[in-house]
Amino acid sequence: MKITKQARRDGKSLFRICMVDGRLDEGRVRDTVRRVIEGKPRGYLGTLTHFQRLLRLHLGSRRARIENAVESSPELMASVQTALTQRYGQGLDVSFWIKPELLGGLKIRVGSDVYDGSVKARLESLKEAL
Repeated sequence: MKITKQARRDGKSLFRICMVDGRLDEGRVRDTVRRVIEGKPRGYLGTLTHFQRLLRLHLGSRRARIENAVESSPELMASVQTALTQRYGQGLDVSFWIKPELLGGLKIRVGSDVYDGSVKARLESLKEAL
């Protein structure tokens, strides 16, 4: 489905309405979607499609996935979480994962940003250099 410029503008304005102090308010999202569906304004499907896309992008940028080869110590978890909060702000959903194939080091993914300090990545870059 092709989304018109007007539907994009409307979806963006709905997204801005749902933000409170830089954070997404779930109650406002539900209420906004309910009102749009009830009112059925012209091009509302395109507007809701773009609104959904913006929500997905925003929620994806608020997730942090930290991968380590071994179980992380509580001190390391706290320091990584503090550093990410300083860089990306409050409200990050941080999850820690164990991936033995990394061999060592950390791989951090926040939204589309990836910080790869793993031994596996370093070995691969060395292999490509040779």
